[in-house]
Amino acid sequence: MTDNELIWRIAGGSGDGIDSTSQNFAKALMRSGLHVFTHRHYPSRIRGGHTYVEIRAKPEEVTSRGDGYNFLLALGDSFARNPKEGAVYGNEEIKPLSENLDDLREGGIILYDSGLVDASEVPDFEERVEENDWHVFDIDLRSMAREHGREVMRNTAGVGVTAALIGMDTEPIEDLMEEAMGSREGILEPNLTILHEAYEMIEEEYDVDHDVKLPEGDHEETQVLISGSNGVAYGALDEGCRFIAGYPMTPWTDVFTIMSQHLPDVGGISEQVEDEIAAACLALGASHAGVKSMSGSSGGGFALMGEPLGLAEMSETPVVLIEAMRAGPSTGLPTKPEQADLESVLYSSQGDSCRVVFAPGTPAEAYDQTRRAFELAYDYHVPAIVIIDQKLSGENQNVPESFFDREPNADPGAVLTEEELAEMPHDEAGKFKRFQYDPENGVNPRSVPGQKGGRFLVTGNEHSPYGHIEEDPDNRVFQMDRRMRKIESIREELDSDPESSHQTYFGPDEAEYGIVTWGSSQGAVREATARLNDDGHSVRAICVSDLMPFPETELTEFLEGVDEALVVEMNASAQFRGLAQKELGRFGEKMNSLLKYDGNPFEPAEVVEGFELQIVEDGTETPAANTRLEPAAGD
Repeated sequence: MTDNELIWRIAGGSGDGIDSTSQNFAKALMRSGLHVFTHRHYPSRIRGGHTYVEIRAKPEEVTSRGDGYNFLLALGDSFARNPKEGAVYGNEEIKPLSENLDDLREGGIILYDSGLVDASEVPDFEERVEENDWHVFDIDLRSMAREHGREVMRNTAGVGVTAALIGMDTEPIEDLMEEAMGSREGILEPNLTILHEAYEMIEEEYDVDHDVKLPEGDHEETQVLISGSNGVAYGALDEGCRFIAGYPMTPWTDVFTIMSQHLPDVGGISEQVEDEIAAACLALGASHAGVKSMSGSSGGGFALMGEPLGLAEMSETPVVLIEAMRAGPSTGLPTKPEQADLESVLYSSQGDSCRVVFAPGTPAEAYDQTRRAFELAYDYHVPAIVIIDQKLSGENQNVPESFFDREPNADPGAVLTEEELAEMPHDEAGKFKRFQYDPENGVNPRSVPGQKGGRFLVTGNEHSPYGHIEEDPDNRVFQMDRRMRKIESIREELDSDPESSHQTYFGPDEAEYGIVTWGSSQGAVREATARLNDDGHSVRAICVSDLMPFPETELTEFLEGVDEALVVEMNASAQFRGLAQKELGRFGEKMNSLLKYDGNPFEPAEVVEGFELQIVEDGTETPAANTRLEPAAGD
């Protein structure tokens, strides 16, 4: 039995067009008036291997993947490597069907391509269908596609059958197909023919009797579908970023690709270089020359950026870096999400950290906080890091088009004019005093090459106010204190306007218990918090986005207001909980942990279960799923 939502999962082989098909279907659902949220699962292969995308569609706002799903479109894997018994990877031909049955809800629909998948090879398939009251449609989608076009068009046939089974009008689908394929000769017409034939076949030949229907919804204004990577890239472009350098690495590549596609249209430059060290150094060079710049990577690639990151701190060169986390260590699970690079991002590079780190939790926050990261980096001359993960990078969510009605900002930040430079102290050789000891907020405005009177020395060594290498103990203390004062000033600026806080709250203002999370786990926590309150618990949640400088005041007030809290994060060592205890110096006895690190993001039900087992029942039982509870200190 299903409720007022459709959770459609399309499964197939990596490289079979699963992602592009799901993107267009998600847009079609959105244009039908529904709110949508997508979740992408894919293997670390170029082609072949089991992959799926889930689309959750409801009349109300959707903030997370759901608990399980209710419609499976299993297309088969046309790149299956070795279907022989005993093969290392097993029979991959049937995986789009066999690997997806565990999470399918009772009463759900299975539509599989009998042209590629032989259901008789799926263990206990008939028994499981009967036990779970699943409705099965075995249709030779491949033959239908071959008859009117090419085999890959079986995706379109699957979408056509889906639309007919859930009672969906094909017009939004047709419109998107025209937008995507209209300029490609010989592509659009066969796809439209296949779509209509598949739809009519179901209407004419099948008796459809199930409860999985398309919900009705309506948007008050035009919506757009964006991912976390879109949010980062659009935020950077609107904040005036005109240079990016990088080296491909999943999932950072998404941001790099989007920026590379759009920068030429606004007069910007994208450079793919030999490694991540070169990428970050190139971004530093461009920023030094006066261009707002960005670089980034994932996991081990970001680790290579430690040296240029420290150089940016010492030379006080503004730059924005993106860290798109994936499961490690080393290559780990390169296409799966995890939040285990937190400590690396906070403290990598030698010396004391003097940087800004933001962790947005939604695609919209990714846009906002990337813009804020550029603003602070260029106002305070520090590196600013936006940390996302594979989940946020690839998941799509609809937002109102008006969300992007913002003014662009090309302001270069704290840069002196030539008139101001003329008033600055200069040494006998004409270099201006770039690194004075006593500016109010720690920031000495800089010059850019070519400005009259703006010549100064810059080095990775400790330096004097004029930029000369200097090891005098007093100078060292003065310069270190000034650079660290910038981080204090940034915290004061962020705290000065509570209305624009990056921390996000859910639940009643006053509650008995709390849930604390950060980054991309926000959506699952938000939905879990609503369910817990609906079930009679008293729960408030905070999603922390400011990781450095840390929001001590906000989190302190939150934790003081609750009896006990559950910290939810995707890693094995409770990194955020450790950060909170270090920064706040207390609350260890209040904070329990719910951890997940199996390569899949949290589902709302897992957060609900963790809360009830640890907070309500004092951790007397262990969770059923791949999650782990860690009690508070002293328990």
